[in-house]
Amino acid sequence: MGHWRRYPQVFWTVLTAPTFWITFFFLIPLGLIWVYSFGEKRGIIDIEVTWTLANYLRALEPIYLQIFTKSLWIAALSTLICLAVGFPVALAIVYAPAKWKPLLLMLVILPFWTNLLIRTYALIAVLRTRGYVNFGLEWLHEQASWLFQISGMGGLGVALLGERFEPLQLLYNNGAVIIGLVYVHLPFMVLPLYAALERLDRSFLEASLDLGAGHMRTFFLIIVPLAMPGVISGLIITFIPTLGSFLTPDLLGGPDSTMIANIIERQFKSANDWPFGAALSFLLMYMTFGALALRAFLTRGRGGGLEA
Repeated sequence: MGHWRRYPQVFWTVLTAPTFWITFFFLIPLGLIWVYSFGEKRGIIDIEVTWTLANYLRALEPIYLQIFTKSLWIAALSTLICLAVGFPVALAIVYAPAKWKPLLLMLVILPFWTNLLIRTYALIAVLRTRGYVNFGLEWLHEQASWLFQISGMGGLGVALLGERFEPLQLLYNNGAVIIGLVYVHLPFMVLPLYAALERLDRSFLEASLDLGAGHMRTFFLIIVPLAMPGVISGLIITFIPTLGSFLTPDLLGGPDSTMIANIIERQFKSANDWPFGAALSFLLMYMTFGALALRAFLTRGRGGGLEA
């Protein structure tokens, strides 16, 4: 960029189109929503901007604070599960043979080739009462009962397993929402972890093992600290869209699984209360900025995290 003054026409020609796009299709609409957050609803569709803070104060009522807290808890738990699952996956891809790495990475991003709505309905088919999970558990129950019977311990089998299999209620609860969020956002965790682990100097690992540290100790004392920029980036990149997700809890969750994004969506659609929905949206955005600021603070001096 140090030579842009030598070719100002080229520079401004290249810059004009993206600047126009960002300004008119992102910054201006976002600014309008921000202004609406200080307005009041008049009638069905009219909004009067009075620069009131009533919408923000309403968002701090206990019922909405409870939903914010639940959303943070679900998003944080889903993100930690993504980390626990994604770290071994990323590590396995790093140490896989070179010819398999492109295929494994393609399998990680393969879900993005399908619409999120279709993937969520596919997950409903897996988790519902007569879904694949319950079918599999029912088959295992039948096989275990048969083994108990042929071994002459039918009574013990009935005592342990019951006379018949009772399907698990895996849908329309917080557990289903967390499963869906992990399923949808796991690639966001795997990819930055893979990028960070791929750049590790393996001589550190060899030195640790040669000095008798062992595999688990090497993992926690060498691999995890060196991969921390990727871990932090993965946590932030996964946590932010998870916190703002509304389709997954809407389709997989029950009445007690509502997240803050569902409340925002209902304010803009069914309730038609744009000022309050805008205030909730910007409170969520402020929380996102806080998460990004935390990431910048934690990765300060580490060379950043997104480039890992």
